[in-house]
Amino acid sequence: MKGQSNPNVLSNTQNGLNSQICVVMVPFPAQGHLNQLLQLSLLISSYGVPVNYTGSPSLNRQVKHRLQGRPVGGGDNLVNKIHFHDFELPHYESLPPNPNPSMHFPVHVLPLWEAYLHLREPVSELIRQLSVECRRIVVIYDSLMVYVVQDVANIQNVELFSFAPIGAFALFLSWFDMLDGKLPFEVDSSVIPQCDIPSDEGCFMPEMEKIVAEKIVKYLGLEAGSLHNTSRVIEGKYIEVLEKLSGKKCFAIGPVNPVEIEKLETETPRHECLEWLDGQEKNSVIYVSFGTTTSITDEQIKELAVGFEKSGQKFIWVLRDADKGDGFSEDVAVRRPELPEGYEERVKNRGIVVREWAPQLEILAHSSTGGFLSHCGWNSCLESMSMGVPMATWPMHSDQPRNTVLVTEVLRIGTVVRNWARRGELVSSDHVEKAVTRLMESEEGAEMRERADKLGEEVRRSVSGGGCSCLEMDSFITRISR
Repeated sequence: MKGQSNPNVLSNTQNGLNSQICVVMVPFPAQGHLNQLLQLSLLISSYGVPVNYTGSPSLNRQVKHRLQGRPVGGGDNLVNKIHFHDFELPHYESLPPNPNPSMHFPVHVLPLWEAYLHLREPVSELIRQLSVECRRIVVIYDSLMVYVVQDVANIQNVELFSFAPIGAFALFLSWFDMLDGKLPFEVDSSVIPQCDIPSDEGCFMPEMEKIVAEKIVKYLGLEAGSLHNTSRVIEGKYIEVLEKLSGKKCFAIGPVNPVEIEKLETETPRHECLEWLDGQEKNSVIYVSFGTTTSITDEQIKELAVGFEKSGQKFIWVLRDADKGDGFSEDVAVRRPELPEGYEERVKNRGIVVREWAPQLEILAHSSTGGFLSHCGWNSCLESMSMGVPMATWPMHSDQPRNTVLVTEVLRIGTVVRNWARRGELVSSDHVEKAVTRLMESEEGAEMRERADKLGEEVRRSVSGGGCSCLEMDSFITRISR
């Protein structure tokens, strides 16, 4: 396969720690996964360790373009220190998202995933080149990409670490399922939630399960340890159980997203929704976004729109279709979800509809944002927790139903809008109205906001100097540079 690596791939080795070690990132090709490993790359780079980020030209471009909370261009910033390696993929069908899916798993991304598995050869060659120049190569791979790194596991100076793109709670429940609820050791009674836990039914497509069985399961166990984008102040007891179950060190180094938004002197104007938020009262706006992988039916969009309007709440609604397989491809038309006639004009004084990419982290960090109606992808959950914003949950697929349990039952910082057990039903405008009002106006919602605010403070402390996540990151850097 043709691949274009950084032409200075072997010039990474400069002085000090850099001459001894370098890191290679192998992300999974979906925005939420790409973003987590780029944010982790920036953290590791801040320790003076060279980082190589692998992927396709299109997705490397996308993840840099969508980076939030940190400067992308100019001067001596960390992004410019990351070595991006663009590897061409074999042809794959860049499918449009299905606007009327029978289930919400993003089946349109599967061809891209299968194409990404062909990075096995160029990524392995890159690692072999680096292994000649560096004392140690540390490969950090998304756990869904273990197939790609299998060939380098036996290189003497290469060490593998898996990166869990989902939370420790959801990962623990996967283990719990595999063990039929029978853990090989005693755990505190608080570890196992005393509520109904959603099964995996409806979370994944058979096509994905086939790839997992053929390309992932047989290669499990190659890693020396694992990295988790979570904090022990959020999921500490689940990290401890995972360490016992795996018999390997689990580094809880998150959240890797910024918890303080950098205010930059720049000629680029702020996003219009941030300017609008500046004029709103504290905690008065609910932010609505369903992530980058799933489409919502026109019928459901109408119910949401009417529900928001009837609630009387101020809102920012990111209403865009899911990402295509190749976000920059011109071959696939982009669907524009339709709103009821005259809707935006009627709500213009208290609501903004955003049709493009929105600066989610900055929106959540704004003092006027008082709630987040979310699909509960792990990135979104962590960003909301980091900023102390309570959630209204609308799970769609994958780990999201179980993330909902963490948010609403374990941490008690959110309320359910879309009940997973009734996922085949339309969520009515009346139900949307009541859920939004509960979160934004009720005493119960105020208590959720208070708990979320307290958790946000703890999370931000955990990534500051001396905090538990900061210390775990220090420990990881010490481990790989020993």
